[in-house]
Amino acid sequence: MPYTVLTYARTLIMRISRQWHVLTGRAAGFSLEARIFHSISLGIVLLAWCYVPYDLFAGLYVAAASCVIISGFFLYEYYRSRYCGHPHRSFIFGFVGLALFSVNYFCNSGINGSTDLIWPVYLLLLLTICPYRHHIGWVITYLVVFGLVHLLEHLHPELVHYPFRPGKGQFIDRITAFPMPVLGMAVVIGLFRRSYDRERAKAEQRNIEKSRLLSILSHDFRAPLIQIRQYLELLNDPELSVAERAQLEHTLRKANDQTLDMVTNLLHWSRSQLDGAAVHLTRLHLAETLDSTLSIQKGMAAQKQVEIETYINPAIQILGDADMLQLVVRNLLQNAIKFTPKNGLISVSTDVNETYCQLHVSDSGTGITPNQLASLFSGDIVPAYGTANEKGVGLGLILCREFMERQGGRISVESTLGKGSVFTIELPLVQTATAPATDAKIVPFQSKVA
Repeated sequence: MPYTVLTYARTLIMRISRQWHVLTGRAAGFSLEARIFHSISLGIVLLAWCYVPYDLFAGLYVAAASCVIISGFFLYEYYRSRYCGHPHRSFIFGFVGLALFSVNYFCNSGINGSTDLIWPVYLLLLLTICPYRHHIGWVITYLVVFGLVHLLEHLHPELVHYPFRPGKGQFIDRITAFPMPVLGMAVVIGLFRRSYDRERAKAEQRNIEKSRLLSILSHDFRAPLIQIRQYLELLNDPELSVAERAQLEHTLRKANDQTLDMVTNLLHWSRSQLDGAAVHLTRLHLAETLDSTLSIQKGMAAQKQVEIETYINPAIQILGDADMLQLVVRNLLQNAIKFTPKNGLISVSTDVNETYCQLHVSDSGTGITPNQLASLFSGDIVPAYGTANEKGVGLGLILCREFMERQGGRISVESTLGKGSVFTIELPLVQTATAPATDAKIVPFQSKVA
């Protein structure tokens, strides 16, 4: 029986916690300050309505009316911030507190009442939601008003109303007032702790990924440079025939291109880790944005006798960062070329719905094993050789994942070993044509993966 009660209580707490997180807003959609404001507003509303019956029973009609007014005000401010998307107004929050505590101080026994318990905690709540540049101003304002209120009581003690008798009345007053500062501090500390733990976990995960990638680089980055040096040494051999020299030059150019791609990805990844790779979201014509990238990759695919077909409606417009989008598509096409055999086919096509545009990069290559699929975008897999012994360091897909997430999109993959893969990136759709343009080759997308 005790175990059942404990289990039920734990389940109830978890449900309340989940519902509370929904009411205050998720971390992905609201800043920490906004979530603290939502929590404070809901807490004040709940506490105020709990105090209304008690105040009426004790004959504190002014306090009861104040609770109703304050709860209505904070309920409106909560709705305005949480569901209307407007920024919370910390200055109103601050001045309402000053007015409320000043009036309550004189209505509730002055220095002998419980109002002084709430002043510092309310100021703490205010400082957590207001801009940093306002902190000093609010601290000085609250100290000045606090001092003036107490000075006024000292000079005119007749202004103070004593609703409670000494002893039992004061005891009840303190007991009922104490939960307010306790809950306020619990909300602030709890949110800051969760935010800190979340950021620490992200930092630890980033450090793990960096260590893993640096270990890959230390092993694989030297190999192509050593290979290029060996080719250069062979080219200096005077006994090489014209055909052998041409073959070596072709191989050297290929090794140089692979090394350049590797360095490019490494530089992009390093910049994204150091300064966050600022995102510039703009309205983009998808076909126009990817035109140069597709042309270059078609040339590279032709050297391997792989064909790239494109089926992109030129009227599609998406919201994205042009540089990031080009890098993502370039990496996906390079991977498709790398793992597609001679005379293979790569297809680039689009699908649209009411809100998103999907761009598919499918190939008839070697496919990906189920074990590799599970960790494809995390960097946990060992970089594999392509169908022509091309080699990478595994940075490309990690960059694709990071850059798609920063644009508000996502990336996914479907693959069947031995039949090919389909990589899909998804970005918000700005505008889509009702009818395709006449100069565009548009056909329904057919996945090559069974």
